[in-house]
Amino acid sequence: MVDLSVIIVSYNVKEFLQNLLVSIEKASGKLSVETIIVDNASEDGTVESIAERFPSVKLIANKENLGFGKANNEAMKIAQGKFFLLINPDTIVREDTLSEMIRFMEKTPDAGMAGCKVLNPDGTLQLPCRRSFPGPWVSFTKISGLSQLFPKSKMFAKYNLTYLDENETYPVDAISGSFMFLRREVYEKTSGFDEDFFMYGEDLDFCYRVKEAGYKIYYYPETEIIHYKGESAKRSGIDETRIFYQAMGLFVEKHFASSWIVKILLKIAIIFREGFAFANKNKLVIIPAIIDFIGFMLLLYAAEQIYTFRPNWNGFHADTKPLIYILPALFQTIISFFAGVYKRNSLSVSRTILALFIGFVLIAASTFFLKQYAFSRAVVLITYVLVFFLFTFWRIILKVFFKVGIENILTKRKTVIVGTGNSARSLYRKLKKNIQTHDEILGFISTDMKEVGKKIEEEIPVLGSIKNIQKVLKDLSVEKVIFTSDEIPFSDIFSIVSNERSDNVNFLIAGGELDYIVGKSAVTILDDISLMEISYNISSPSHKISKRIVDVLLTLPILLLIYPFVFLFFKGKRSEFTRFVLSTPDVLFGRKSLVGPKTSKSKGDLFLGKPGLTGFWFTENINDEDSADFEKLDLYYAKNQNVWLDLDILGKTIMKMFNGE
Repeated sequence: MVDLSVIIVSYNVKEFLQNLLVSIEKASGKLSVETIIVDNASEDGTVESIAERFPSVKLIANKENLGFGKANNEAMKIAQGKFFLLINPDTIVREDTLSEMIRFMEKTPDAGMAGCKVLNPDGTLQLPCRRSFPGPWVSFTKISGLSQLFPKSKMFAKYNLTYLDENETYPVDAISGSFMFLRREVYEKTSGFDEDFFMYGEDLDFCYRVKEAGYKIYYYPETEIIHYKGESAKRSGIDETRIFYQAMGLFVEKHFASSWIVKILLKIAIIFREGFAFANKNKLVIIPAIIDFIGFMLLLYAAEQIYTFRPNWNGFHADTKPLIYILPALFQTIISFFAGVYKRNSLSVSRTILALFIGFVLIAASTFFLKQYAFSRAVVLITYVLVFFLFTFWRIILKVFFKVGIENILTKRKTVIVGTGNSARSLYRKLKKNIQTHDEILGFISTDMKEVGKKIEEEIPVLGSIKNIQKVLKDLSVEKVIFTSDEIPFSDIFSIVSNERSDNVNFLIAGGELDYIVGKSAVTILDDISLMEISYNISSPSHKISKRIVDVLLTLPILLLIYPFVFLFFKGKRSEFTRFVLSTPDVLFGRKSLVGPKTSKSKGDLFLGKPGLTGFWFTENINDEDSADFEKLDLYYAKNQNVWLDLDILGKTIMKMFNGE
């Protein structure tokens, strides 16, 4: 009989899955291991990629997404192993994980199922890897927040068992579906997952039925995995929040229907949590709508007070209040909603202006028909003048100074590569060329202390070894660490990640063939696609128009108020400030732009923008001789150019000029 059947349900996580399979191969050692992948109709080329790169894997390619539980059951029906490991595709295992779990199960005969320590990518413990069933008291402490207020209290912190030592072994009610290690007989006795659960909740239900069957479930922290949580859900078209709470409702109905207290309490918890999750996910929809609604009412009241200075005007009639404030505000908010002002990930000033124009026209027109409310169209005009400035002002402030509702702002992160061999050097060269990333690569980390101080790849230093990497990360304020998985043992990767536990450091792993990097929030493909096939913002007519408008609007005040003074008194002084100001006529006449590449250039037939008075070439402190970095920055800017990116670069330019950086 096969020692272990590793079962993976995959959905659109090709790169993560490839890294997991590599780690499983390394962890298999002398064990007899079969790997079964059930792909739930991925659209990212998973099936073709796995069939080509991992021909020994048993692959079941479903034509539709059957859900997590049903897909696992498909695999367990054909599995030959003495033990089963159900593991998520967005994980990696240590070299000793498989052997350690088998050893534990063999020496613990009452264990039907066990889970190991599950780490987040930042090294912190993923709390669902050990938890209790949601009984009345456990549910109350979770709902009320007492479990978070008193995480070390046995009375209040039972749900996630945070009062227990995460480095000790003990029985628990449930473990995470990201890693479930079980005996074959447990599956045969329970028939696996309840297929009524499509996604979420099925692991909790499975654990409940395993315990009902007379087995114990253990948390065993002597080995660990890293789990990049929720990657499949991110890449699906389903509403994971709705599916999650539907699953919780199904679990309550199934196991707690006999206790009306528990049922009511858990139903309240589910509704509360679902509402909170929805509000958090849609905060850039809800909060701006509330601000606009309240702001409109207040400014309508202010317009009424301003207009009271006019003779024969005493304000709105008392019998129409407060409807006269509420209805126009509600009407404008509805118009803004349908105009696309309120979106999850952005604060659109242009759409706001469009919605205000539509609202003004409609409300002003309505005053001709609703005579009983149309006391003065002048008040409508005053209101909309005030509203225009308020609505655009607070959005601009949030976007420019707090970067809220802005995407594609380049952030340069201090980065080190762990490894010094051919793979690490090849990775360095690919990162230098890749237009999706712009990291400041500080150097390499070696496995051998003797290499520290050496320089490789264009004089890039070896900063330290994996033995003192924590000190290197701290001393240099490193923000990103990239491991080359074919040079660094997974055990060393786990040790580094678990010891660091910092939100400031993002750990990533490069695929074995160095064509992708996986991290906690994204997959970066390192092989650039053809530039001719990419549509860049800088070439878009709408972006060209908005960019030209901003150039003119910002340049005119400089020419009128600052240029004459600099021209008369500082023309001979060499500084970035005088260069910038004295070049503004070129912007006004369209020869240059405020922000752009250092020189006018194109890539083939692709226009990369007019030369800019400033740009990433000025703000990012690039070596003048580093043509690869200049080219990559120009491509990044051309691809992502928008008004807010330009304003962000201008803000950094001003700070750099006057801080003397």
